[in-house]
Amino acid sequence: MKVWIPFLALGLALSPLTIVHPVRVQGRSMEPTLRSGQVRWILRAWAAGLPAPHQVWLVDTLDGPSLKRVLALPGERLESRDGEFFQLGRRLDEPYVHHPERGDGGPWEADGGYLVLGDNRPESRDSRAWGPLSRSAFRGRVLGVE
Repeated sequence: MKVWIPFLALGLALSPLTIVHPVRVQGRSMEPTLRSGQVRWILRAWAAGLPAPHQVWLVDTLDGPSLKRVLALPGERLESRDGEFFQLGRRLDEPYVHHPERGDGGPWEADGGYLVLGDNRPESRDSRAWGPLSRSAFRGRVLGVE
């Protein structure tokens, strides 16, 4: 048998991991959408396109890699009133939020970046704490989560 055949077979077997890769969910910031300990597939950023509202992404944050939902695009603004988020004066429809944080907050500006938040608002450290994230902070989009 030729020496290169096993290496070729291994390369072909691992090639899908260049496009998608598994990530284990850690923490409660995305509950109930994602639960700690689950394994989810991530489509790498170079193949996923630009972040869009309500998509869940793996992002690099000041606290390390984290799974968060995109709520505002560059140039947009968010504010919170009694636990509900508003953009341009209109309430955002967020059926995935089961644990809102009560009270008012913001406004938060997505100046040249993206605002990302966890679905479990009281348990999430997110753009409300660290501000907008640049496009380069987005590592991949979580597949199968809407």
